[in-house]
Amino acid sequence: MKKHLILGVCTLGLVFSCATNPITGKKQLNLVSNSELFPTSFQQYGTFLKENKVISGTADAKRVEKVGMRIKAASEKYLTYLGQAEYLKDYRWEYKLVDNKEVNAWCMPGGKIVVYSGILPVTKDDAGLATVMGHEVSHAIANHGAQRMSAAQLQQLGAAGVAVATGNKSAETQQRWNQAYGAGSQVLGMMPFSRSHETEADKIGLTLMAIAGYNPEEAITFWQRMSAQSAGQAQPEILSTHPSDATRIANLKALMPEAKATAAKVGMLPK
Repeated sequence: MKKHLILGVCTLGLVFSCATNPITGKKQLNLVSNSELFPTSFQQYGTFLKENKVISGTADAKRVEKVGMRIKAASEKYLTYLGQAEYLKDYRWEYKLVDNKEVNAWCMPGGKIVVYSGILPVTKDDAGLATVMGHEVSHAIANHGAQRMSAAQLQQLGAAGVAVATGNKSAETQQRWNQAYGAGSQVLGMMPFSRSHETEADKIGLTLMAIAGYNPEEAITFWQRMSAQSAGQAQPEILSTHPSDATRIANLKALMPEAKATAAKVGMLPK
């Protein structure tokens, strides 16, 4: 039983490591297809909008719509540049501003975007909003949601493997191993995995906002404002799913030349 479980986990890893992400060109773990993920995503988005106050008709709501449409168009141009013109055909784009004081925004798989009103004082202008929306859209088009779900499934399989391997031990020993696996798989596995997604989304997001006609340098200014907002209250990076503000800003500066160069190439595509 134990050997079969371990063999099964290893086989899954080998099979899905061969999948290549069309956006990044990297090998990716993906046990969930868009055809499975999108219907659920769209349903959850509709439920969320019914249960929350959507702001419409205001200048801020119109700004979210305008910036969202430009990021959508930039995504389509970028995918065409990458030779993946059909990649977004099943996306159903929506951009909604929701009345919520939380400093947050997100994009669900399939292009369903929500911006919370609480983040607008930090975004300040179109470029700041494009930074946020470009980043969140990048998570979606890079399939980060599916990858995280897949990683969580493998984490659960690993936990089952630990349970099988320690099945003949005392209850106390089993508990210690389960706790060690849980903490270790989070700090050494899931959290670094999530931080890598954040950096990847920053890179793609810079490119998208540049293609959309926004100055990508404004992304650095936005994250400096975000850093000031947190006032040093963030938890240590190693215990977080996100890079620290200082790390993110340093990464953005390093990624800036490539984003600008790619945007320039995309801008030369035939209309």
